[in-house]
Parts: sequence; structure tokens; C-alpha cells
Amino acid sequence: MVDALAWRKKFAVMGPSTNTIVQPDFDDLRPAGVTNHYSRIYTPNAKAVSNDSFMKGARLIGDNTIDAVNSVMTCEPHYLVMGMSAVTFFDGVKGADAFRDRVSEASGGLGVSIGSHACTAALKAYGGVKRIAFFSPYYPTANAEVSRYFSESGFEVVRDKPLLCPSWISIAEVTTQTCRDTIRELDGDDVDAIIQVGTNLSMIRFAAAAEQWLGKPVIAINTATYWHALRANGIHDRIQGFGRLLEEF
Repeated sequence: MVDALAWRKKFAVMGPSTNTIVQPDFDDLRPAGVTNHYSRIYTPNAKAVSNDSFMKGARLIGDNTIDAVNSVMTCEPHYLVMGMSAVTFFDGVKGADAFRDRVSEASGGLGVSIGSHACTAALKAYGGVKRIAFFSPYYPTANAEVSRYFSESGFEVVRDKPLLCPSWISIAEVTTQTCRDTIRELDGDDVDAIIQVGTNLSMIRFAAAAEQWLGKPVIAINTATYWHALRANGIHDRIQGFGRLLEEF
């Protein structure tokens, strides 16, 4: 028997309970025959966030992920998609691999798309990208982990910017103007591509627009992660309106 709506795939999506962006973003990117089943990772809304508290909070999200996996497995999904990004960059490529493998093991061996590896795959899909810049809603200590991950993946990080959001909820309140100003600050002839990380920051539409006026890849992590999940499952629909990644690759 086949699920009436998920006649292609059922995706289980794990995201922090404070995250209000990734669920509607993933639904906007969803092609016919694929359904998203969101499982919330319990996350207190940390306030007055600092370098230390951000890292502690992000690692708590990572620790609580398995409970969310166990909960969503009762709908018998075909594949897992991580709707959170910070912890997927921690401790370099080996750390990302270990996190992915731990989530997969908890599911009984399902495949998993995580933000860090998805961004790397997206950069390689575009081709010719060597030097990158990125921004996040994080703090400098977390950006250092993101930079380490990309460096270990073979890219030169030319510039980065942490937006220093004061709480988990406030990440979803970052405006398009802030994103636009930040991209302009990061861009230059020495940068081949710009990446936005942080799944609670709304960028899937603006990144597509920014690609047009910058003439280079601008990758929103939610777009990259969902693209990665689709392609990993043999779904190659060309989805319009969200940038070259979903339209061409």
C-alpha cells in the first residue's frame, strides 16, 4: 500500500521547537508526492545569548535530537531531514559525519540530509567554487566551527559575519534588509559564492533574487538541505522560484 499523499516519499524533519521558519520553508519547496512530517526538538528559548550560551544551547539541541527521531519514526518515514544547522558543523567534517551517523542509527539506518553536507554538495553542484563567504545568526565561536567545516571540505573562507541574534526566537525576526546589507558587506571579487546558515532565518526566496543581481551562487541552507534530500531520493523535479540549485541541478 502507498500513502495517498506521499506516493513518492515521506520525509521526517527534525527541527528545534523554537524554529518557526524551516517547517514552512520545506513545505514551500515540497513537490507533489512528497510529504514532510515535522518533529520538534525540545529547545528552551534561550535569551541574552552569548558565545558560551550559544554553544551550550546548540549542543543541547543536538543531544535532544534523538528523542525527536524516535517520536517521528512511528509514521514510518522513508528518509530523515535535519531542520537545524549549527550542530551539523561542529567539530569539522568528522563531527558532521558522526552526527549524521548517530541520527541514522537511531532511525534504524535511514538516510539523512544535514545542513553542512548539503551546503558542500550544493557548492560542488555549481562547480568552480573555491572561495566563499558566509553569514549566520550565530556568535563568533559557532561561526568558527562553520569556517572550520568548510575549510576541511576544501573551500577557502574569505569572510564571515555572525548576526549575534539575542535569542533563538529572534533569529526568525531577521529582516530581508539585514540579509541584503550583509550580503553586500560579504561580497567581493575575491568571493565565488555566498552561503547563509541557520535554518530559522528566512532566506529561500531572497537568496534566489540575490543570485540574479550578484551573478554568483547565493545558497540558503534550507534550500540546500531540501534539495539534497530530494536528489538523494532520486527526485529530480526542477522547482522554480528558489534559485539555480533547484532549477538546474
